[in-house]
Amino acid sequence: MGVAYSVGEVDHLYTFFVQWSPDIYTKGNKKHHQPHYLIREKHQNRYLVVEKNKVAVINKLLSNPVNPTAKNWEIITVKDSKRRLSLCSSEESEAEEPEYNEESDDIIPVLSEYSQLLDDHHLERLAAHMPARTQGYPWQLVYSTAIHGSSLKTLYRNMAGLDSPVLLVVKDMHKKVFGAFSSDPFRVSKYCYGTGETFLFSFNPDFQAYRWSGENSYFVSGNLESLQIGGGGGGFGLWLDADLYHGSSFSCPTFHNEPLSTQKDFIVQDLEVWTVQG
Repeated sequence: MGVAYSVGEVDHLYTFFVQWSPDIYTKGNKKHHQPHYLIREKHQNRYLVVEKNKVAVINKLLSNPVNPTAKNWEIITVKDSKRRLSLCSSEESEAEEPEYNEESDDIIPVLSEYSQLLDDHHLERLAAHMPARTQGYPWQLVYSTAIHGSSLKTLYRNMAGLDSPVLLVVKDMHKKVFGAFSSDPFRVSKYCYGTGETFLFSFNPDFQAYRWSGENSYFVSGNLESLQIGGGGGGFGLWLDADLYHGSSFSCPTFHNEPLSTQKDFIVQDLEVWTVQG
C-alpha cells in the first residue's frame, strides 16, 4: 500500500478518493512506488503518499467544493514536508539548504522528528539499501539517547508491541556513524531472531553495507545485559551494553563485515532507533 501515517488515521480521505476517483487510490493497491509528493492534512500533520503522475488529478479533486473534507488537505513535496517536520529548522538553515532534484526527493525519506545523527547524505544511502517494502513510508523515531537517556531497557520498552523493521544508528566518540537495519524490532529473547533482510552499515565516510552472507542465521539476539547483532565467530558484528555506552564491533560470519567503528571497542556518543511502518 502507498499510505503513510504520521499521526492518527486518514479513513475519511480514503472514502473521499474512493468515491470520487477509485482508479487513483484504493486500499487494495499493493504496488510499491517511490512518491514525489505527499497529501498533508492542514493543522494535523497527517500524510498520504501520492504518486507524481496522480498529483494533477488529485489536486482537482481536492478543489472540488462538493465534499468539504477535501478542503482540509493540501499537496506538498517530500522536500517541503521535511522542512516542516524538522524541529530545528530556521530561516537561516532553509536559506542554506541545497536544492534537490526529483531523483533525490524520490529516495530521501521523511522523518517524523529531527535526527541528531542522520543528514540527507546518510538518509539517501540508507534508504536505497533498505527493502522495497519500506520505500515511500516516513521514518518514526522510536528511541534516542538524547531524548530517552541511555538505557537498553528503555529501548526494549519503547519497542514493545512494535511489529515493523527498525534502523539502529550509532555515533561513536570518534564521530563515526554506523549501525544496523533489523527486519524485526529489538526485544529480549532466548534465541536469535530476524531474517536475511538484516544488514550492518557504516559511513567511513563512504557508505558500506554488509548484507547477510548466508553462513549462519545469528541476526539479532538480546537480553537485559546487551544487544548483539551478527555472530558465529570470535565476536559480534555489533554489540552494545546495558547502558548503551560501551560497544564493540568485530568481523563476523553472519555478514562478513569489517569492524564498523573506528576501534573494535568504542564509546557511544549518541544512538537512535527508527522504524518504518507500512
